[in-house]
Amino acid sequence: MGTQVVERVEVVAPDVVRPAPPARETSYGVVLRVARELLLLAGMYAVYSAGRIYAAAHSGSAYDNAHQLVRAEDAVGLPSEAGLQHAVLQVPHLAQAANLYYAGVHFPLTAAVLIWLSVRRPASYPRVRWTLIALTALGLVGHTIFPLAPPRMLPGLGWVDTGIRFGQSVYGPTSHSGMANQFAAMPSLHVGWAALVAIAMILVTRSRWRWLWLAHPVLTFAVVVVTANHYWLDGLVALTMLGCLLPILLGARQKRTTGNPVSADVVLG
Repeated sequence: MGTQVVERVEVVAPDVVRPAPPARETSYGVVLRVARELLLLAGMYAVYSAGRIYAAAHSGSAYDNAHQLVRAEDAVGLPSEAGLQHAVLQVPHLAQAANLYYAGVHFPLTAAVLIWLSVRRPASYPRVRWTLIALTALGLVGHTIFPLAPPRMLPGLGWVDTGIRFGQSVYGPTSHSGMANQFAAMPSLHVGWAALVAIAMILVTRSRWRWLWLAHPVLTFAVVVVTANHYWLDGLVALTMLGCLLPILLGARQKRTTGNPVSADVVLG
């Protein structure tokens, strides 16, 4: 009887190939991306400004539209903007503070948030950017088809141009000076942009303090009314437009990232 030799064969499993961690973007790459986005946004703003100037040449009905809008606000029972403004004017320095907020917060804060998002939340940033562009485009359409004189141009109805009264006007020394289209009151992009910034920052951050961002659109809405730059309906229409654009901002669903320093943050898209 032969001897059977049993060889023991050891099967070695191949090494498990693990995906390499995502390469970190270099500082140079971040700078290039931010510069590209700044150029894109600057181009958008230039086109928007040119459109506003074009719309100003077709603003013959702006005062008629303003009177119709005031009657519409009265009909639906909205509170008097002029009454609120006169109450604010009784408080020392409050109107001046509102002028400063109107002139100094709107664009700088929006730009700062967009830059921060492009650097710290690049997965979320494109949706915020395209929502902003779409909202601005809709605003330009509104400015063109419905030119509207702002309340500060209607002193006969009780409004005061607080910018001119306190020497803080961003449009010039009179209500009709400057190159900007001052008949672009409907809708209020001050309110629309502020609300977009607040919603975006609440969605992409996890701090319990993120809800304080809601103060920005609330303050902005109050400021544009108190300074007589907009009517209630200007802000409400802007918020309605933003509501229609929320699918762009939110995307089909929200997802979470894992394995990186921002894993606890909700990203859009």
